Amino acid sequence: MAYALVLNATYEPIGVVPGRRALLLVLAAKAISLEAGDAVLHSATAVVAVPAVVKLTRFVKIPYRTIVPLTRRGVFLRDGGRCAYCEAPATSLDHVVPRSRGGSHTWDNVVSCCRRCNHIKADRTVAELGWRLRRSPRAPSGVAWRILGTGRSDPKWIPYLDGDGSRYPAEQSASA
Repeated sequence: MAYALVLNATYEPIGVVPGRRALLLVLAAKAISLEAGDAVLHSATAVVAVPAVVKLTRFVKIPYRTIVPLTRRGVFLRDGGRCAYCEAPATSLDHVVPRSRGGSHTWDNVVSCCRRCNHIKADRTVAELGWRLRRSPRAPSGVAWRILGTGRSDPKWIPYLDGDGSRYPAEQSASA
């Protein structure tokens, strides 16, 4: 199933919808197709390309939460799918300050981790082991994180999420 990125009238990303819904928005003149996708839909008399990016014709006010929800997929995306301790491919999540020692389940305390490092670290802190984090964990910000966190992506969306795509290097590696 093809998916389409929906942009507000101000080119701000709003969300991701199925390709069929995006095509219906365009046919109802509620949106304009900016990028054509690879999929096509057939009717009795016509063949229509499913849009990959659509822009709404009218501005829609969306009340966003100020913080991005913490999800497993979001942590892997933020860390580029690599272990925060050794840069190996990550397979699990780890709490920098273990929850049994009062650590919280927040963006600032959760990192992606490989199986080996997670097993060695166990219920200890980074300072006790003498390890160091490659990057300090922090909460992601921006509207684009709501789109990237859905797990659905298309290379055609990158210019609309960020001018050159440089802020989201994990997006290119996740789709590869």
